[in-house]
Amino acid sequence: MKLLFLTTEDSSFWSHRLQLAHAARKEGADVVIMTRSGAYRSQLEREGFRVIVWSISRKSLNPIRELRSFIQVLSTYRAERPDLVHHIALKPIVYGTLASRLCGGIASVNTLTGLGPVFTRTNMFVKVLRIFVTKLLRMSFGAVNGRVIVQNENDRELLIREGIAAEERTAVIPGFGVDTEQFMPRPERGGDPLVMLPARMLWEKGVREFVEAARELRERGINARMVLVGAPDPNNPGCISEQRLREWAKAKSVEWWGHQTDMPAILCQAHLVCLPSYREGCPKVLLEASACGRAVVTTDVPGCRQAVAHEVNGLLVPARDAKALGAAIERLLKDPELRRRLGARGRERAVNEFSHSVIVSQMMGLYEKLLEGKWSRTAFQSSEEKAEALTEA
Repeated sequence: MKLLFLTTEDSSFWSHRLQLAHAARKEGADVVIMTRSGAYRSQLEREGFRVIVWSISRKSLNPIRELRSFIQVLSTYRAERPDLVHHIALKPIVYGTLASRLCGGIASVNTLTGLGPVFTRTNMFVKVLRIFVTKLLRMSFGAVNGRVIVQNENDRELLIREGIAAEERTAVIPGFGVDTEQFMPRPERGGDPLVMLPARMLWEKGVREFVEAARELRERGINARMVLVGAPDPNNPGCISEQRLREWAKAKSVEWWGHQTDMPAILCQAHLVCLPSYREGCPKVLLEASACGRAVVTTDVPGCRQAVAHEVNGLLVPARDAKALGAAIERLLKDPELRRRLGARGRERAVNEFSHSVIVSQMMGLYEKLLEGKWSRTAFQSSEEKAEALTEA
């Protein structure tokens, strides 16, 4: 039984899909990862996974380069002959599904991690691009033995409404799962309250609104440290330049901490966490913040409201509204008891709805259905389920 993952970045596979790969291998699968070679290739190999280097660029539109990338996928599928392929994000989905069809119809799982700028921006170029992308996805999702995974119900409804994917071939699995044993609650630190936006430094993450809210709060005499955590993503058209980030930090509008690796410790330094994004799949950082017992302020948009319920484990505000964002931050800064209550409820939701064990079990169940019962899932049964199965036997 061979499972091949096709994804553009080894870094995102390491941070988002490693647990799933381990789980599949634990169930007896030969797991192969085809991805661009970056800083995490050697770490994946040290974990015991075979990595096939893929020459791919997320931002390239060069037809010759893209044809080469596709031919490499096709050649790999023919050589490896996987039983199941899992494509993650847009280019892997388009190239991988076409290659799987040309190889006789390999069973495939296609994960859209979010509909992104193509569906959030409104300029003419993006509108034209959206038509093209929609047609590509419609062709990609036509296989009978393929399934489409989205991370929130809004994205699923859009795919069905636009005729991009058939309802019976879609499923919602909220996010990638969070390690609730690594991301644990810790008491709030003393000193000035710290408000954190942890994300890639992209305009679509609401960084501009966060900076504007920070300025307004400071002008009104609200004493808080407003911190950006994350690096620019030069392969994304919405990338915020390092120069702009340094200018904000120099003007003391916000602090910029750059990329951080120990996110459990970083998140626990915050008194509350913000993600004023324009649209998401199901943002992992909000699930991690909730697992750390931190109250969250985010936007009332697809994906974010999947992770955060208003007045339950955080506050929802309109997208692109710096004033509403600042007001919600101010409310939580002035009410420590509300922060504590929202954070505690967020921890409960993270454990019960979004933990690795929950999400990986859902994904493994999907694999099993596609493979018509060839794959056992006993490793993901609870102790009660195992006892019941033994009793029935």
